[in-house]
Amino acid sequence: MDTLPKTMTFSCLVKKGQCEIRKRPIPVLKDYDVLIKMKACNICTVDYQQFMGLREHQGYPMAGGHEGCGEIIALGDKVKDFKIGDMVALGYQGCGHCPACRSGHPSSCETFRSESEDGYKFGEFGFADYTVKSIDSLFKLNPNLDPSEAAFTEPLSTVLNGMKKLHVKPFETVVVIGAGPMGLLNALVARAYGARVIVSELLDPKLETARKMGFIVIDSKAEDPVKRVKEITDGEGADAVIGAVANTKAYDQGVQMLKDRYGRFLVFAAGYPEPELNISANDIHYKEMEIYGTYGGTNDDFEDAVKALSTGMINVSALVEAKYPLKDMQKAYQAAVDGNYRISIVFDEK
Repeated sequence: MDTLPKTMTFSCLVKKGQCEIRKRPIPVLKDYDVLIKMKACNICTVDYQQFMGLREHQGYPMAGGHEGCGEIIALGDKVKDFKIGDMVALGYQGCGHCPACRSGHPSSCETFRSESEDGYKFGEFGFADYTVKSIDSLFKLNPNLDPSEAAFTEPLSTVLNGMKKLHVKPFETVVVIGAGPMGLLNALVARAYGARVIVSELLDPKLETARKMGFIVIDSKAEDPVKRVKEITDGEGADAVIGAVANTKAYDQGVQMLKDRYGRFLVFAAGYPEPELNISANDIHYKEMEIYGTYGGTNDDFEDAVKALSTGMINVSALVEAKYPLKDMQKAYQAAVDGNYRISIVFDEK
């Protein structure tokens, strides 16, 4: 690019149900920064739940957008391992030198999703035509990937983090409760790990998508999902259950789906209002049950997510519901609230 842009156009939430398109100067590149021309950024639950007023604690104005990818168009003076033209996925930006960052866990850094110098909450600026990032938060992608699919790197990393904790093995039975984008992403990864995957859902469009993707499907509004899991597993129950819906009833069902000994349950989703997890301490003791929580992905998880998407081992094309330009961000947020899968903000789509 002969002349680099001086300003960036971005979206920020200013209050419940309202976003604005604003401009700000592009920050000066530090030694290890790069300037990225964004290709796509998908609307995450973190984003649209604040649009709905469910995450007011995150603050305003919120310049979010973290499920993104783009092309590097300028380099800081000391950048060596990236070059102009590289397609990269956005990772988590930490301080880079605290114990959490040094161990590959920037989502545990105190500066993670902190306020920008000019007062924007979350300060990630993924919903922008240009953004500046440090190279320690970037991961190279196959440039031939559809940008809206490449933007699944971050959510896929969070799924991989949880799946590694669950220690899923080939031929095990894994139940995923919820066939939304994160539920089906969990289901895809569990299948890639060699498990037999059952998906429980109550909404017809999501049930249909899960069927088309080849999973065993339980319509939880038409039949008892716990009873059905027991039938499918010849009375044994599931080796592992993933709660991909933040709902007390769903969590109760998930615990009941587990086999009598050594069952594993993963609390994948956070919910507002907060769901309850009703588990007997004696059951955990006598059944030797394992309960896991997961949040975000490590740097290693991001690397694995890039490999899975770049090689086609995980195909997320069915999870992109619609694409909108940045100027229609208000409509895009509403579509995310009303829809079933990811709404993608695209920039300069060819």
